[in-house]
Amino acid sequence: MGYPRKLTRRFRAFDNFAISFTIINILSGIFSSFGFGMNAGGPRILVFGWIGVSVMVLFVGASMAEIASAYPTSGALYFSAGKLAKRHKGAWSWYTGWLNFIGQVGGTAATDFAAATFIQSFVALQWPSYEPTAQQTVGITAVILLIQALANTYTVRLVAIVNRISVWWLLIGLVVIVACLITVPSEHQSASFATHFVNNTGFSNAVYAGMLGLLVTSWTFTGFDGSFHMSEETVRATVNAPRGIIRAIGCSALTGLVLVLALVYAIRDYASEAAASAPPVQILIDALGLTTAKLLLLLVIGAMLFCGLANMTSNTRQIFAFSRDGAMPGSRLWHSVSDRTRTPVKAVWLAAACALVLVIPGWWSHVAFTAVVSVNVVGLFLAYGVPIFLRLRLKDFEPGPWHLGRFGRPVAFVAVAWIVISNLLFMLPQASPITAESFNYAPIALGVVLLIATVWWFASARRRFKGPVSYGSPDEVAAMDLI
Repeated sequence: MGYPRKLTRRFRAFDNFAISFTIINILSGIFSSFGFGMNAGGPRILVFGWIGVSVMVLFVGASMAEIASAYPTSGALYFSAGKLAKRHKGAWSWYTGWLNFIGQVGGTAATDFAAATFIQSFVALQWPSYEPTAQQTVGITAVILLIQALANTYTVRLVAIVNRISVWWLLIGLVVIVACLITVPSEHQSASFATHFVNNTGFSNAVYAGMLGLLVTSWTFTGFDGSFHMSEETVRATVNAPRGIIRAIGCSALTGLVLVLALVYAIRDYASEAAASAPPVQILIDALGLTTAKLLLLLVIGAMLFCGLANMTSNTRQIFAFSRDGAMPGSRLWHSVSDRTRTPVKAVWLAAACALVLVIPGWWSHVAFTAVVSVNVVGLFLAYGVPIFLRLRLKDFEPGPWHLGRFGRPVAFVAVAWIVISNLLFMLPQASPITAESFNYAPIALGVVLLIATVWWFASARRRFKGPVSYGSPDEVAAMDLI
């Protein structure tokens, strides 16, 4: 790919799969967004929407996997966009990189903020006199970011071990939660309850409400580009990175469906649970009792913490690669690698600091925090879509060892179409009446990011940033390798 090798290849096939599986994180995603789905479509959309959107995400993942096999670098999306573009390679690479960067930082911030929120929910259940505040949530999030940055500062081997643990934590946690929801309650909803439709969005159009409910699955299925970003630290990356993407999406789709069904059929009082501050937690309390619910909540909190750690790892590699090509302020700092740990330590702390900056507005306004992190999913999926779109336009695309053959272009077409549709849904109003509290700030947040990137591009970046940099011929680059 034209770069000297600085990072240690310690990730095996399972480790590469683990990073994306942990970032997707069905426990974290479903428990964070289940309440929205209960009010935007109800069981019908939660169950069948999960199946439909999972299939669409598999199309996106398959197209990304094909590109990952051809361009297995830490730069991932922005690198491949620069290579696949026919013209204006620097511009395509620039915008993709910044969308990917802000999306990943927002993902880390949102995940850790959700973990802090659930930690406070657990404390409030354990000690009823405790009253959570926004300031306490921000403070807990800051501590979580600090711990995750310390973990990422040490060797790649440590990160790989933690991600292996996280996979088993997720799977065992899923089995325990589902088993409890199946065996403990004395009664469950009838089989037909999966077709029950609910519209509490405030919009009279049921189709629109149901379309909004699809966002539950889309919110969950983000971050699978993590396998792509870990390519330079993965053994046989041209095969193991694309397989990691596909396996992570497939396993998450199947296990997530099981969890959604278990929660849906365990619902007791739909109206009161849908109106609760944390609907899935209330479902656990009503179905299993307070003590069991608290123990299961600890499993969910652990999954969220693992998710944030893996998200930061992926974010760090994107920063490292983007800086290696001179696209970030202070690039020399961020692409340096520790001689002792063989990890981009400075990039780790930049990722943690940026996530903290996004969290701080939550100190005084939940709306402000929502506006900042709402660009997470939109930014990521737009970054996913750009190289896939460019691959679709490139008739002489040269695939790697893992490829889709003659199905490559049709799959890419479906992937781009779904990304366009899902991003439109993310930017439309999600509750009525539309007020300052219920307004969807995603378009504004995205607009601000694109405006800054555009001004910066025309002011200076276009003269110095030409896309991915080549450090020389394969022999010249091999001579530069530090390991």
